Amino acid sequence: MFEIFNELDKNIDELEILKEYINYVTQKLELENCEFNIIIVDNEKIHEINKQYRNIDRETDVISFAMEDEMDVKYDDFRLLGDIYISYDRVVSQAKEYGHSTLREICFLATHGILHLLGYDHMNVDDEKKMFALQNELLDGYNIKRD
Repeated sequence: MFEIFNELDKNIDELEILKEYINYVTQKLELENCEFNIIIVDNEKIHEINKQYRNIDRETDVISFAMEDEMDVKYDDFRLLGDIYISYDRVVSQAKEYGHSTLREICFLATHGILHLLGYDHMNVDDEKKMFALQNELLDGYNIKRD
């Protein structure tokens, strides 16, 4: 259903709980017969991806590549949702900035990415309210709260 890839040269303690949390999210969202990846990278790699694919010459925290946005990528027996890239450097800095744990931040970014893969967006106020309410519901439901 999903895989988490750590592309860093270091162990990331949060990944085991992240995996358990993503299992919870897929169950709550009733995601069956689908595949997606979460790839953990550093600021340099996500900057490169952001510049190459979005024409934005800076780092970011999370980027989602939704395969279902591509009309020619459809399968009869399963959904190929896409890839989510998360900058672990940003996880650490944003957790510190927002005053919560790195676990909360990486779970938040993964949730945000999954919802983008499913077509949620925050380009207008109504869509943002729906997306962020669902994010908070999922995080709170697994007891991943801001400290």
